[in-house]
Amino acid sequence: MDTFAAGLSTAVDLLLGADPRLLRVVGLSLQVSGTACLVGAGFGLLAGALLAVARFPGQAAVVAGLNTLLALPSVVVGLVVYLLLSRSGPLGHLGLLFTPAAMVAAQSILVVPLVAALARRLVLAAWAEGGEQLRSLGARPALAALLLLAHERLGVLTLLLAAFGRAVSEVGAVMVVGGNIEGYTRVMTTTIALETSKGDLPLALALGLVLLAVVGALQGLIGLLQWRGGMPREALA
Repeated sequence: MDTFAAGLSTAVDLLLGADPRLLRVVGLSLQVSGTACLVGAGFGLLAGALLAVARFPGQAAVVAGLNTLLALPSVVVGLVVYLLLSRSGPLGHLGLLFTPAAMVAAQSILVVPLVAALARRLVLAAWAEGGEQLRSLGARPALAALLLLAHERLGVLTLLLAAFGRAVSEVGAVMVVGGNIEGYTRVMTTTIALETSKGDLPLALALGLVLLAVVGALQGLIGLLQWRGGMPREALA
């Protein structure tokens, strides 16, 4: 208990003193996860919206596969990206392994299924309300899907926040493809794992508090958006 109390006290001092090492790790984490969220969301939103409105043979199997990918272990994604970017891999000539770019790629792959699954459900619900009207106006499925996404702005923002939370709290994939290099590819989750194994609890606790604060803030924003989305439009005016 004394060790925990002392570590927590030092962790608070690191936070209040804006420790440069801590700020560097937090900044890289937010940069990598934010970029991965934007990249993954671009593909995920489009794929999910098209799955919601399009009809084609084998669609049920594709949707089942997408839902299966929601439980895809992050270390498996890291392994696949590692094999692709390694020297003997098809993309090895790019020299991206053990760089922030490789970490962005791994987190983007993790984010795509989540965004696609949530976007599909969002567009399906919106299609049930306004799909017939769009169809009567001559909108093709792809255009209708994009219009419905634009209409459901709060829902899209909510799923983007959820995707960012998924990315920023991930540890397995980024450790595999990033190498956990200090000052270059070390993010909050990998630093917590490393410093805990070394017995350096203050920095690990400080980063843990920051990570909890980030995730808590995201959950608060999601709750706020859902609350606003459930309010009558007159109340939001």
